[in-house]
Amino acid sequence: MANEEDDPIIQEIDVFLARSLLEKLYLFQYPIRPASMTYDDVTHLSAKIKPKQQKVELEMAIDTLNPNYCRSKGEQIALNVDGTCTDETSTYSSKLMDKQTFCSSQAASNVSRYAAAVYKKGELHLTPLHGILQLRPSFTYLDKADAKHREREAANEGGDSSQDEAEDDVKQITVRFSRPETEQARQRRVQSYEFLQKRQAEEHWVHLHYYGLKDSRSEHERQYLFSQGHGLAENTELIKSPSEYLMMLMPPSVEEENDKPMAPSNVLSMAQLRTLPLADQIKILMKNVKVMPFANLLSLLGPGTDATAVLRCVQQVALLVQGNWVVKSDVLYPKDTSSPHSGVPAEVLCRGRDFVMWKFTQDRWVVRKEVAAVTKLCPEDVKDFLEHMSVARINKGWEFMLPYDEDFVKKHPDIVQRQQMLWMGIQAKLEKVYNLLKEHLTPKKQETQSAHPLLVSGEQRINMAKAKVKQNYGQLEKELQKQKAELKSNDTSAKTDVPNIRIKEEPVSVEEPMDTSAHEGLNNGLVNGLHTAQASMDPVNGHLPGGCIDRVAQELKAFVSSTFKKQFVLTLSELKRLFNLHLASLPPGHTLFSGISDKMLQDMVLDTGCKQILVPFPPQTAASPDELKVYALWEAGDTYDQHRQVLLEIFSKNYRVRRNVIQNQLSQECGEDLNKQEVDRVLKVSFCSLW
Repeated sequence: MANEEDDPIIQEIDVFLARSLLEKLYLFQYPIRPASMTYDDVTHLSAKIKPKQQKVELEMAIDTLNPNYCRSKGEQIALNVDGTCTDETSTYSSKLMDKQTFCSSQAASNVSRYAAAVYKKGELHLTPLHGILQLRPSFTYLDKADAKHREREAANEGGDSSQDEAEDDVKQITVRFSRPETEQARQRRVQSYEFLQKRQAEEHWVHLHYYGLKDSRSEHERQYLFSQGHGLAENTELIKSPSEYLMMLMPPSVEEENDKPMAPSNVLSMAQLRTLPLADQIKILMKNVKVMPFANLLSLLGPGTDATAVLRCVQQVALLVQGNWVVKSDVLYPKDTSSPHSGVPAEVLCRGRDFVMWKFTQDRWVVRKEVAAVTKLCPEDVKDFLEHMSVARINKGWEFMLPYDEDFVKKHPDIVQRQQMLWMGIQAKLEKVYNLLKEHLTPKKQETQSAHPLLVSGEQRINMAKAKVKQNYGQLEKELQKQKAELKSNDTSAKTDVPNIRIKEEPVSVEEPMDTSAHEGLNNGLVNGLHTAQASMDPVNGHLPGGCIDRVAQELKAFVSSTFKKQFVLTLSELKRLFNLHLASLPPGHTLFSGISDKMLQDMVLDTGCKQILVPFPPQTAASPDELKVYALWEAGDTYDQHRQVLLEIFSKNYRVRRNVIQNQLSQECGEDLNKQEVDRVLKVSFCSLW
């Protein structure tokens, strides 16, 4: 307190922040020169800058008349650089070193603490600096002198004879083909000094105009160092508490953090992980672990994490395989990357890994040779796929590394059903890409299952039968009470000793429900894509409850109409694939999940104005029956209706037709002379989805 009283405040100065030259003001530090030769004696000839690198190059004239200038030394330097002849390429045209070049380097990487201040009329105006550059002499002219010296020595050695020159014309050339560059090699090349120097040299110079100290333009620019408005609204940065203001002036040093040992780039502590958003946490965990049960994922995310939010995020980066989550292929192999083993692009790697994941949805065992034969990838890539999610067993193959998670499947049937729809879409793509055969689509039965059958004792069978009888008796009793109540409400006089209890109703039609479920080997309690707990909403023997029929028909009709308006011709197989993808995009509990059979789908196609085109495919075709059923929208209401109908009539007679026959038939039926481009347009519009 005594020191503060002895040091009273003499004057209070208002501080203002000028913004006019923000991110434009640089501080140049020139080298020290003799006192007898100040910078007033030096004239700037030219200046240029590379903005991205913050690199400046100044060319200044040297006062050769100054008594401190050594003329003989200047002439010697000019002679060494340019030689005896002078032309436009000469560095010193006056045969005297009359100029010098200065190149800049950054004096400080962080200039946020520095500002230029101007004091005027009791006010202090601050402008933040964008950079501090130190100018040092450039000696590139010495390199030019050395090059001239080597050229003169080469010329004095004497030229070769004409015979030697003729022999030098014929040279052997060795051709080498570079190997595909791996990702690690590319990163090393990008971080090399040679590459950085090349990048810096590629940036173009921007030439600047220099204005002297007393120039009118300099006077005008100096006015921008003053704050244009003194209102508080424009200087909100200075309205801070004393502690905040001191923190802005002297932020905490980061040198201590730099002294700490840095962890590898691919290592992230759990404390750092939990500072990230939930989606990023899940993506990093799945990318590193690759296969994880949902319970383990929740435990890693910490207590209090919302399970619903985790389910929503994990479906974006992983797929469900045997009740466990496996990271998606495009997360491990991003776009524009390649295999470190074979150089195969990421798109091909993703397809091969998806095939391995799909095989594990069908069976717990996968054979490496079968995967390599289908995907046509190198053994190292296939081994990487298998090691991500399985363990090698001697003389058996590769077994999925985690057991089947029945708890998750029972608790989340809607998630399981959605994942099954996604796998059906992936399976359809894999069938087209790899031309999968039936032996690849059907899972193999394990020898261990046949060798070790399930044994049930007689006592266990008796107990199971008793429990089943009790369950059926309870259901029959409920039905009896319900029918008695109905009889009393209707005042019927008929009395029956044994009521007519309807236990099972036989199906009226023999239509087969469309398969929208995954393989039975998953054993996840789903029937036709629905969990058994939803039996009250399921169709009974192919028949929907009365209240759901209209809603299901409306939804199905809307899907069929919108699909055929986009693609006028579709096979039944393609239509079913699109319908399964549509189901996967619907929320759980939607009316369309009640079960749609093939016959219902085909009847709805015919009800929406489409016709079945009986294309005479050859008998030896390898297409499936669903691929042979072709449906087309007869009238779409556009200008191509007549052309489309003519084309459909043509293909109903022959499955393969020449282009000139189509062109002649269209010209006769439509009365128009169509050229080749117009015929191609009609074919593209009408059959783009089929042919």
